[in-house]
Amino acid sequence: MSLDHSRHSRDTVSPPSGDERSAVGRRITWVSVGVNIVLTAVQMVIGYVAHSQSLMADAIHTLADVVSDGFVLFAIRSSGKAADADHPYGHARFETAASLVLGLILCATGAAILLAAVTRLQSLGSAPLVGNAALWASLATLACKEGLYRYMLSAAQRLRSPLLVANAWHARADALSSLVVAAGVGGALAGYPFADALAAIVVGAMIIKSGLGFAMTAIRELIDTSLDEDEVVGIRTTIASTPGVRGLHELRTRRMAHQALVDAHIQVSPRISVSEGHHIAESARQRVLDNHPGVLDVLVHIDAEDDLDPALRGPGLPERDVLMARLALLLGDELANFEKVVLHFLGQRVEAEVFLTNAMTGDGEYVTRLEARLKERLPGDEWFASISLNQVIAPK
Repeated sequence: MSLDHSRHSRDTVSPPSGDERSAVGRRITWVSVGVNIVLTAVQMVIGYVAHSQSLMADAIHTLADVVSDGFVLFAIRSSGKAADADHPYGHARFETAASLVLGLILCATGAAILLAAVTRLQSLGSAPLVGNAALWASLATLACKEGLYRYMLSAAQRLRSPLLVANAWHARADALSSLVVAAGVGGALAGYPFADALAAIVVGAMIIKSGLGFAMTAIRELIDTSLDEDEVVGIRTTIASTPGVRGLHELRTRRMAHQALVDAHIQVSPRISVSEGHHIAESARQRVLDNHPGVLDVLVHIDAEDDLDPALRGPGLPERDVLMARLALLLGDELANFEKVVLHFLGQRVEAEVFLTNAMTGDGEYVTRLEARLKERLPGDEWFASISLNQVIAPK
């Protein structure tokens, strides 16, 4: 039976609100706290009376669950807070930090159990016999923890909370460890005294494996590991299919607890306006948010061309004020006299669109003079590839 907690199903419906996540998360965690407190007391008492080291080890494991549930409650309360000046992306990574702490606690608990079990194996001759009560206690614990696992996992998957999923799989690991304990106690009762200590060793190893899994998942998120490949492909397809998007590159993703952040560079036509480019970017962003419920936000950068193309890289072009001064020299007129000037920065050259007022275009000689100046002065210019003269047509 697999303990791979990372392979849980993902809902395709919209995620619950922050308040609902917090309320449900607290409820199922408090249920876990109550069950584990009762089980810890029962296992500890019966394990001591029945001389079962494996049952005592499982009691310590269950006690660690109570501590980890405390971390979960803290994380749920903290991660539900709204974004503020110090945490502009919200507090969701409190869940991640708590998952890391939970994993480390499990590793330490498992190591302590392993050490105690190995010590007992070295002195089996003087160890007291295991009592029958230990078997019944381990079986009852197995039933309780398996039921707790199924209850917690159902709610955790609906909330899409990695922390709660991790805690649910922790309960499943507890159930399996209780099964090992039952087998070890049964072996000891059948005349194999080493079976109880051996079961404790197996339980300790299982706890360490589970803890390492949770810790590594949290670390992967903290170092901004990207989303799964199929998720990235889906997001890429959604952005690339947005009307007006000519290309997509530098798509970057990272997970933040149950949500994800996306950065994308999209390529649009180099001759559209800034407002149209912004409209295309907002359309791409909204399409991702609508079609990928797990995404918290999308940052879209607009490119007029493929800025990854080495042929387009170079020392760069001057700022607009410098280019406008050069344009005035080429035209031989004050630019303030024109309706507007639009500059297109394309690779290492600039294309300019100069819009003339109705009065200018009505004067045929004026336009002819401008065209003659450009024909004489523009060829070989360092910055300008072309300059077009356009008439402004405004509704009356």
